[in-house]
Amino acid sequence: MNTSTEDLAEFRAEVRRWCREHVPADWRRAQTVAGDAEFVAFQQAWFQELRTGGYAVPHWPAEWGGGMPAAQQVVLYQELAAHDAPRLVLGFVSIHHAASTLLAAGTDEQRARHLPAILDGEIWVQGFSEPEAGSDLAGLRTTARREGDGFVVDGQKLWASGAAHADWCLLLARTDPAAPKRRGISYFLMDMRSPGLDVRPVRNAAGESHFCEIFLNGVVIPAENLVGPVNQGWQVAQATLSAERGMTMLELAERLGNAGFRWLVEACRGPAPGGGRLVDDPRVQDRLAELETEIAGLRALCLGLVERHEAGTAGPADASVVKLYYSELLQRTMDFAVEVAGLPAHTELRKPASSGWESGAWVLDFIGSWEWTIPGGTSEIQRTIIGERGLGLPREPVVPA
Repeated sequence: MNTSTEDLAEFRAEVRRWCREHVPADWRRAQTVAGDAEFVAFQQAWFQELRTGGYAVPHWPAEWGGGMPAAQQVVLYQELAAHDAPRLVLGFVSIHHAASTLLAAGTDEQRARHLPAILDGEIWVQGFSEPEAGSDLAGLRTTARREGDGFVVDGQKLWASGAAHADWCLLLARTDPAAPKRRGISYFLMDMRSPGLDVRPVRNAAGESHFCEIFLNGVVIPAENLVGPVNQGWQVAQATLSAERGMTMLELAERLGNAGFRWLVEACRGPAPGGGRLVDDPRVQDRLAELETEIAGLRALCLGLVERHEAGTAGPADASVVKLYYSELLQRTMDFAVEVAGLPAHTELRKPASSGWESGAWVLDFIGSWEWTIPGGTSEIQRTIIGERGLGLPREPVVPA
């Protein structure tokens, strides 16, 4: 991060001006009552607003519309969070996971076809997890067999966020059933309009349906949509999973530390059951101080990861440390928010569709926070990675079934 202090201060002022002029003042109200079509239209419009400002894909290479120095990206996400800008919910997989895969392992033709399309609004979904292959992703059972100029795919995917709106899918399928689990998987780009594909939304505990099941029955994927060599999909997938590192976590940490914590403090200024204000209770003050300290620690972890990733010195477990810490801190924060908000919080059953996990609808935020300790590797999986890859501890012995 070699950008000078003066340059960063000037850039911060520029982003602040842009946010004051372009972040929709009433987006939370509008998105709380928005239907599905309104949500999609708003997300697409907000993405193009960011693109016009040069802030949609700052992490991409310069030749594809990015090239922003890491230090400026940090400032950008800090200011977007401070100004309570909407999240790019629909575009998250597209601009991070799909783009990182195409840039790391895609062909020139694949990049030329899809990266400009993503900038124009192409929506992607990740087709990795299955009913019996979530944390043990290498245990997936969806198959792809070579047939003529393509692959015929059969199987099922689960927890595919945003699949109902997606144009394309990052798909893992088993191409060699006889090979060891991680060596017989291939990586595909799948058109979501393909015949034989059925998407079914899954309603979650918060009443939302952004999770989906994807059923594949004889879906044909052209061989040109294979990413990397056949049976090397596990290695390619690491580029996709690495997109959850660094800047994506920094953005989430900043959102939790800005709007999320501010609204929590505001909730604590409300009346206490026995009179006075909740914030005057020493126990509440101690808990707020503890959470604020933990958020400061999370920000430091994220900044450290960004610096090491930029320098090429990131450790094999660094991303797991950040993901584990963020997800469990998010849960603790939302749990406390529900406690201080009391029974009225349980009647708030709507939240803005383009918000994150710190919307101020505390019960829904708390329920949603549990998503973060499961997808992308459960907390138990993250601790195993930290122990084995980070600390060099011996692998856990395999217990016979």
